[in-house]
Amino acid sequence: MVGNKKKLSSQIFQRFRRIIINSIVTKIYKFFFYVLGHLHVNKKLIIFESFLGKQFSCNPRALYEYIKKNYPDYTLIWSVDKKHINNFLNHDLNYVKRFSISWIIAMTKSRYWISNSRLPYWIPKPKHTIYIQTWHGTPLKKLVMDMNEVHMPGIDIEKYKKDFCQEANKWDYLISPNTYSSEIFSRAFQFNKTIIESGYPRNDILHQSINEKSITNVKLQFGLPENKKVILYAPTWRDNQFYDQGRYKFDLNLDLDLLQRELSEDYIILLRLHYLVAENLDLKKYKNFIFDFSNHEDIRDLYLISDMLMTDYSSVFFDFANLFRPIIFYVYDLEEYRDKLRGFYFDLEKNAPGPLVTTTTGIIKSIRAFEANGNKMLENFSSFYNKFCYLEDGNASRRVVEAIFSENLAEINNKNEDY
Repeated sequence: MVGNKKKLSSQIFQRFRRIIINSIVTKIYKFFFYVLGHLHVNKKLIIFESFLGKQFSCNPRALYEYIKKNYPDYTLIWSVDKKHINNFLNHDLNYVKRFSISWIIAMTKSRYWISNSRLPYWIPKPKHTIYIQTWHGTPLKKLVMDMNEVHMPGIDIEKYKKDFCQEANKWDYLISPNTYSSEIFSRAFQFNKTIIESGYPRNDILHQSINEKSITNVKLQFGLPENKKVILYAPTWRDNQFYDQGRYKFDLNLDLDLLQRELSEDYIILLRLHYLVAENLDLKKYKNFIFDFSNHEDIRDLYLISDMLMTDYSSVFFDFANLFRPIIFYVYDLEEYRDKLRGFYFDLEKNAPGPLVTTTTGIIKSIRAFEANGNKMLENFSSFYNKFCYLEDGNASRRVVEAIFSENLAEINNKNEDY
């Protein structure tokens, strides 16, 4: 009993110590942002960040690639989490380590910030900086102001909403994939500035030329068997299952032995966990059947080589639908997730572009059903596509960049020099 009390006291002390240190460090960062933010600006410097600096991916990557190709006189720099620096080393790009001195200088000097998730709420945005928030998904799960409660560690609902809206108030532009999302974003984020309804830049690649040769080449690059069909399993995180703040647990809830027995002759499974999930799964028993791509830099590569998607409540199904390939929803905890954790914006059971199943046996039956029907999509797929994917045509990056730069090009062209 005495030992337990000492351990608890030590944990409380360490937590209190972290809070004090973080508070001091935050004040130091804010001070430098305020000071440097009033000095120099490089009107052709753009800072990119994806998923808190963990990935070279998503909408920021698509915009980066478009700008690099079409506006070569711009300086493009990535904000990178030093723990995930390997995701950036083989791409011939410039980067700074997040929260380093070089990062502070680049952030305060840049004309544009482009990010797909929130920056720390305490960062003051310089007056000369234009902040483009690309976001990272079409919403099924309720967001921010539409949420009644949160289940994240160390966060209450009022603080969560306050911090989020404080951050969203700094955005100058918000990218939206469709009218449905625009209406939700403006309300849930309390955002009243410019929404660019363009489709998602990250999906441009899904509308470019895709052929068997290109798919085979990607499989070879990843060391995957060429003669097997690919099932991509990309589930989301559960708000109430966590180790600590920002580190979430995940239980596959699958009978992997059954899947291997039934499917391994014709299929392999690519596992892609959410970027917030800290799980390290032991999959040695399923070598050559299950391949863990959770740390792969960009899910778009996995979309291209996958014959079928299996997900739950993740927004990946909105993107994958652009390929007109089968989607299975493995929703073993549907009632809890929908009714207790997050809530949905529409009835998934009625509108999902694929079957909803709750068991491993149900997954196998759905796969066999798709095989028997020649992988035809469900009858309601067209209505789903027309509501959520109608803007996706391979030109979203161009529309976004032109919308942003059109308001600033005249000024830039008149003053090409740095200040």
